[in-house]
Amino acid sequence: MTSLTSIARALAVRDRTAQRITTVRHTHISSRPLVFIPLMLAGEANAPLAAMVGDRPDAPRLFIVPQPRNRDQRFAFAAELGRFVVSYVDSFAKLTEDVRGRSRFTDAPQLLVPNPGGIGFVRLFGRSTRLRRTYGAYAVKPVVPLLGRWLTFFAERAEHPGSALMLAMTSALGDHWATGQSAVEDANLAALLAWIDPPAGRSPFDAALDAEDPEIWPPAGPATDPAFDADRLAPAIDRYARTDGNPAARQQALSRLEAALATQLGPTWRLMWRGVELLNGLTPGASVVARWADDRDAYTDYVTYLSGDKPLPQARRDSAVAAARRLSRLERAQALFDAQRALDDPLVMAEHRLTGEAFAGAVVHAEPDRIDASGPRRTLRPHVTVRTQDPLRLGVGVTVRSPARAGQKAEIVAVTPVDGGLDVLLELTGGMGRSLTPPPGSVPAAGEWITYSTISDEFQRVGQFPDVADTPWTHGGPPAPREPTEEDAVEDWS
Repeated sequence: MTSLTSIARALAVRDRTAQRITTVRHTHISSRPLVFIPLMLAGEANAPLAAMVGDRPDAPRLFIVPQPRNRDQRFAFAAELGRFVVSYVDSFAKLTEDVRGRSRFTDAPQLLVPNPGGIGFVRLFGRSTRLRRTYGAYAVKPVVPLLGRWLTFFAERAEHPGSALMLAMTSALGDHWATGQSAVEDANLAALLAWIDPPAGRSPFDAALDAEDPEIWPPAGPATDPAFDADRLAPAIDRYARTDGNPAARQQALSRLEAALATQLGPTWRLMWRGVELLNGLTPGASVVARWADDRDAYTDYVTYLSGDKPLPQARRDSAVAAARRLSRLERAQALFDAQRALDDPLVMAEHRLTGEAFAGAVVHAEPDRIDASGPRRTLRPHVTVRTQDPLRLGVGVTVRSPARAGQKAEIVAVTPVDGGLDVLLELTGGMGRSLTPPPGSVPAAGEWITYSTISDEFQRVGQFPDVADTPWTHGGPPAPREPTEEDAVEDWS
């Protein structure tokens, strides 16, 4: 929790309403996202129980496993779910555009789950289905491993900072609002929305209290309410199991089980779409478009990979080199995402001002026409002086930038204490054309309020890693060529 978020939480309690902690939305929200609410059986590792899925608020689809411990029924559920999800995913693989010498799809699918637990379910369910055989003993429908591959793709992209291909709604909302409750309570989607969007005439305190009652707002999954499990779910599953050989009774028992599960998923379904409305009501940040383009590149690459000649499913575990490369990509993506958020959003930048990595103030003096004649040729090097009251921790010689003039660098020339603050003298380079007279507006003018920081979203060089064949002995040496085996699909919990 940051300092400003702590203050915002205190203000939320005082004002009895959630507080915005960003000025813009920092994630892409699709015009047609796929809401996916999974449930799993208590006491069984990743045993699917039900899922409510759909890309329209008025058209949810409910898929259930009448007997979750029955492996055949689990994979029948996976096949039904797979046909629906893969159809949605494939619907974006149509229109393309040419960008920087490559073709990519103009849009991409987006999976929305209620909470991080939903992402965990998707990861494990993808792992338990993508390596299944479609022939021989215990064969599954071809759509089952295809579903597993796509779920694994979405789960891996969810780990990529800034990616919006798969989002947890509690995380997406929590990144933009601060409530008057703890982070643990914010993990409850109903309680979080009780603060952000309470029912008319009710305080967020009362609405959040209602959210703790599973009779009013059942858990958003993937875990279920223990009281529901004991009182309704277990008897319904047992009733279905005892109807073997009686088709009419079995259908009746199945309908009752579906109705019981719908009561658990329906409230979360409504909350998810309300969350989509709230996020769509926020103005997207300037860098959101670029990050969504990266997501579309990743989607396009994976569609191309799957359409290739006998593509292998994702391995159960990365090799040493692949793991190192992946960690490097994630670290670079995190640094870039942090920089873009700060450059897009003054409230995020304010956190860096508190730590001394950035400062803001009014320009008290400007020399826009200053010429540096110390080198072999005369160059335009304007000076501006910014008066700030921020706790600056940057010294002379440090290069800073302003979000208002992204292509312009400034070097700190001097820092002078003044009454109640500091005067920071800056020398500007770049962003002013090639002549010795700067274009209007390219140099901050006296009286302008401006922010400078060390934060930059410039390209970062990719780390250097050995080829897989050159994996050092300290990391196991070169791995054997990957050949899928029957054991790949074996999991203790699947």
